[in-house]
Amino acid sequence: MRPSHLLLAVLVAAVWGVNFTVIDIGLDHFPPLLFSALRFLVAALPAVFLVGRPKVAWKWIVAVGLTLGVAKFGLLFIGMDAGMPAGLSSLVLQIQAVFTALFAAVALGERPTGTRLLGMLVALAGIGVAAVDEGASGPLGAFLIVIGAAACWGLSNILTRKAAPPDALNWMVWVSTVPVLPLLALSLLTEGPSADLAALRGFDWAGAGTLLYVAWGATVFGFGAWGWLLRRHPASTVAPFSLLVPVFGMSSAALFLGESVSPLRWCAAALLVGGVALTTLTPGRREAGAEEAVVPVPAPESATPAVGSGTR
Repeated sequence: MRPSHLLLAVLVAAVWGVNFTVIDIGLDHFPPLLFSALRFLVAALPAVFLVGRPKVAWKWIVAVGLTLGVAKFGLLFIGMDAGMPAGLSSLVLQIQAVFTALFAAVALGERPTGTRLLGMLVALAGIGVAAVDEGASGPLGAFLIVIGAAACWGLSNILTRKAAPPDALNWMVWVSTVPVLPLLALSLLTEGPSADLAALRGFDWAGAGTLLYVAWGATVFGFGAWGWLLRRHPASTVAPFSLLVPVFGMSSAALFLGESVSPLRWCAAALLVGGVALTTLTPGRREAGAEEAVVPVPAPESATPAVGSGTR
């Protein structure tokens, strides 16, 4: 990999990691579901008029839009709004790799190797340590909500692999069109019109900056650059850079939000990142006759590679 390409891969990981801190700041300006809806609206417009027609069937765009956009990001934003720290969220969300492996075993016939099973156990041990740490110092309910977001992300990884999008940016932009109305409807029902209107009336430069960052920075730039790298290098070369996301996530949260990192959290980080590396970067066995897995592109809030692909 050329030095310029290497720097681009690190930059994308940094953008995705810092994104958790930006989300935390944005939640001071918007209710979580409204913030998520606006994020996808800004990501989709005007990009949807520039990326061309969808290159996969609409059933996959809708399925991933609901699973990833509404369920995963809705739960992530709710969990962080309920008190889940930004740095810890960037770390805990990596457990999606274990969920992806489990779903892949059921839906795609992938039989995990011994190394991959060991990675899952190590990652789960990291989640256990993180849960103990968070249970002692923060809201455990918010922690579990983010775990639920990771499970939804794992399911969306399987749907993405079935869809096999040939263009990462085109795919993400069209997927971003799906969650806007469902998230707005859920926001009106659960957060209330008065809270949404108050947030929109109080719209300021700080709120606009967070929206632009999560939509254009983490989504449009992140996906476009990551897909560009994947078209020029093997997935196994690009994928390891995604493991830097929680490093940047925890560091930026400590620097800009003053979040402390306890010894237990460092232990959880080491176990989780190590387990995810074993789980995602180790090829899995497939049942005879099973279709080859395609390389999905990771979701912008945490770019850990999906299982068996080498690329979140």
